[in-house]
Amino acid sequence: MYDLIIVGLGAVGAASAYQAAKRGAKVLGIDRFAPPHALGSSHGDTRITRIAIGEGEHYTPIVRRSHQIWREIEAKTGEELLVVTGGLIISSSARRATTHVANFFENTLAAARRFGVEHELLDAGNLRELFPQFNVSDNEVGYYEPGAGYLRPEACIRAELALAEENGAELRRNERVDDIADEGGVVRVRTAAAEYRARQVIVAAGAWLPQFLDADLARHFRVTRQVLYWFETTAPIADFTAPRFPIWIWELQDREHVIYGFPAIDGKEAGVKIATEQYARQAHPDESSRAVTEEEAREMQRSLVAPYLPGVGTRCIKAVSCLYTATPDFQFAIGRHPRMPNVIIASACSGHGFKHSAAIGEALAELSCEAGSTIDLAPFSLERFHPPGTRLS
Repeated sequence: MYDLIIVGLGAVGAASAYQAAKRGAKVLGIDRFAPPHALGSSHGDTRITRIAIGEGEHYTPIVRRSHQIWREIEAKTGEELLVVTGGLIISSSARRATTHVANFFENTLAAARRFGVEHELLDAGNLRELFPQFNVSDNEVGYYEPGAGYLRPEACIRAELALAEENGAELRRNERVDDIADEGGVVRVRTAAAEYRARQVIVAAGAWLPQFLDADLARHFRVTRQVLYWFETTAPIADFTAPRFPIWIWELQDREHVIYGFPAIDGKEAGVKIATEQYARQAHPDESSRAVTEEEAREMQRSLVAPYLPGVGTRCIKAVSCLYTATPDFQFAIGRHPRMPNVIIASACSGHGFKHSAAIGEALAELSCEAGSTIDLAPFSLERFHPPGTRLS
């Protein structure tokens, strides 16, 4: 009998396994693949981290705690996980694109002011002077946050899983979970290879999460295929290296797309990473194409790179796809399963979750081991999908 079984060992699952094992719990972690891997949502070399969060002010304390945890893990393992480069958000009153939620730029600024996050507002002239790599329009403005940067997702997960095992956690890789049943105080988890029992279970299965939910709850989780691109630079690589080129997000005014990217981290031959987001076409995690076509790369460069970053060339050096799992309001979904009270659902994602995952894992470990969490998880309650009194199937 385990104290805790964690289903899915990506960003949130790995963090939960480490934090629960550190607290002395008897932990079993199970993943259908061998994390870190490139088949889910936690890969691609880099993930943006920022402190003033436009998706909601309630996230800023979470990301600040995550930064503390990443630094603690770095000290324990010697791994480089969190790299501060500065962060730039470009927007305008004429924007057509939206980053996850309405008023993302204004929300970011409000969070920075409320929590005392160091930042600077830039007009178009300032942007051209400080960051000439971006072809901004006269009506565009920038928010610059010196403390923003990126995380190395594969290294983060690898380090957390190693620490989980050092603290006694058992990990089952390449083992698919087929069924979870709460049998009144004991949760049974059946896999393709064995059956396990635990007092509590955390389901952090990412794009596979809806498969463990009733249909009326699963419908609130939309899985989409996203593509990440690395393009060559025609300008000197120093122009695309931090701190001259920070992490960035751009709410475009002549496209219904947000584009975002990172500084070059592995030299000129590796290029610069640039991506967009699309939520129009739903995907199935077992059927979504992991391959990226040449036509996809050409269209990305033609429509969303060339007009805005003239120093980026036409050659796509690398491209990978990943899966996002988003809720309708782009907030996390964390709470007890409506029919299985000893099963915790953890979908800390919606396209902006990795930066928060270390602290969310800590909160889930507290919730499962100590019956409460220091982080306020109320904004992520599943009850917003099914208010009290709603009949569930």
